[in-house]
Amino acid sequence: MSLVVDKPKGRGLTASALLAPATIFIVISLFAPLGILFRYSLNDFVPQTKTMVEALTTVQYVKFFTDPYYVSALLTTVKVALISSISCLILGFPLAYVLARMQSRFKPLLIIAIVLPLFVGNSVRAAGWMVVFGNKGFVNASLMGLGLIHQSIEIMFTEKAVIIGIIAVDLPFMVLSLQSVIEGIDRAVEEAAFSLGAPPATMFRRVLWPLALPGILGGMILTFILAMNAYATPFLLGGPTFKMMAPVIYNEFTQKTNWPFGAAVAFILMAVTLSLTLVANLLIQRRSTR
Repeated sequence: MSLVVDKPKGRGLTASALLAPATIFIVISLFAPLGILFRYSLNDFVPQTKTMVEALTTVQYVKFFTDPYYVSALLTTVKVALISSISCLILGFPLAYVLARMQSRFKPLLIIAIVLPLFVGNSVRAAGWMVVFGNKGFVNASLMGLGLIHQSIEIMFTEKAVIIGIIAVDLPFMVLSLQSVIEGIDRAVEEAAFSLGAPPATMFRRVLWPLALPGILGGMILTFILAMNAYATPFLLGGPTFKMMAPVIYNEFTQKTNWPFGAAVAFILMAVTLSLTLVANLLIQRRSTR
């Protein structure tokens, strides 16, 4: 004898109904402002009166790509983001591997130590690096005290200072992305590779790297996007002569009050970031399927 229980109809919330509030919120809070900003980017700007004139023109986009100053800022942003992302991967993979394989009771403390910097604002951390990199800061004072140098090394307001500052901000995201994926890889797979005579480098290249590729891709995408849109770090550590896209956008909106051009630059940054992310995703996935 089988007991058939009829499911109540018209009761409870369906999956679509549960997703509706979040979907509506995202549409209103994200896509609506982006639509308005894109409309602004098609307007014209009168420099004499600093007013925006309603129009439908691509002159702001043409201005960006025909001005070497703004093109240089875009190329510098891409360069810094790539170097920062690759550096985060190189520095973060060993730490993420140790963290994933650790069986000690101190593992939660190590995770807290990695996450703890995220509770401090980027501006505060950049200010801390300014103290370290200054002409009389910790680095120069230490080297002079050891007698290694006799004149201060120019570290502040350089590309190197900006890259170091961005790496310090983005590294925890890379470590956490890799650690979660490496934990899902069975340790027996690595031991099997070693038992078959594979040296550590071969095991890493043929076993660990392909299996950890989703975490590598996720970490690279996350750190690349964060570096492309960094504002406080390049503004404070790079100084007025070092230009990346986020400070340029802020300058257009606030100091020049050129909303059409600032909106166009913002959309160019977003388009370049998404395009490079998509290309990298496709290339890595194609390489992993070979």
